[in-house]
Amino acid sequence: MFENINFLLVREIISSILIIIGVIFMLIAAIGLLRFPDFYIRMSAITKGSTLGLGLILTGMGTYFNEADMLLKVLLIIGFTFLTTPVAAHVIGRTAVRNKIPFWGPTDLEEFKDYLRKEHSTHRDHERDNKHL
Repeated sequence: MFENINFLLVREIISSILIIIGVIFMLIAAIGLLRFPDFYIRMSAITKGSTLGLGLILTGMGTYFNEADMLLKVLLIIGFTFLTTPVAAHVIGRTAVRNKIPFWGPTDLEEFKDYLRKEHSTHRDHERDNKHL
């Protein structure tokens, strides 16, 4: 039954599909970067879309080359990207908030304002405790 199957062709089709889906995610992220109304939503779109797109493209590459060392490299790159991209986006977002980059008008900020009040009171308590040392 499996004698007539061209596994090279199957591997090429699977890798092509993964790469095309990855490119589509990156395209959607780029469109989101251009179309969304404020910095925070744009950053969210580009971070999620490009991370997922890169993961799919690299998975397609790993599938196409079908070698152990290539698979290891692809998995390391995907793992590093999936760990560092959300952290970098979080740091950039916090910096934007501290620099008072404005939110989009209809954004509901009630929970965020509560969080900021708690953070500032904790920060003041920490500074007060350090003055006595």
